[in-house]
Amino acid sequence: MPRSLDHIALVVRDPARSAQLFAQVFDDARVQSGEGDHDTLIWLGGVCLVLARGEPPATRNGDHIAFAVSKVEQLACAERLREAGIECLMARGDSALYFDDYDNHVFELDVIEGG
Repeated sequence: MPRSLDHIALVVRDPARSAQLFAQVFDDARVQSGEGDHDTLIWLGGVCLVLARGEPPATRNGDHIAFAVSKVEQLACAERLREAGIECLMARGDSALYFDDYDNHVFELDVIEGG
């Protein structure tokens, strides 16, 4: 039986550029070069995202990765996204913020209860 989530792999055109976006938006993002020269690892909220160089999805779909955050963190990330020129959308009574990276991957910042 699985013990925990080990990592999520995302195919991106430019791993370094994607890593820079995550580091700009999330204060606690840790960036590390991966194995070989094609992968970059990002740790966010205890989850490792493996950014692998390749041809990303051509379009968005309903798939997304959601992180639990406080309202203060959500609003701070929204401001950083806007500063980076990334559009974001508040939903569900402003308890969820959605944004896309440069490669059609969708992320959600979901406000946790009491946050």
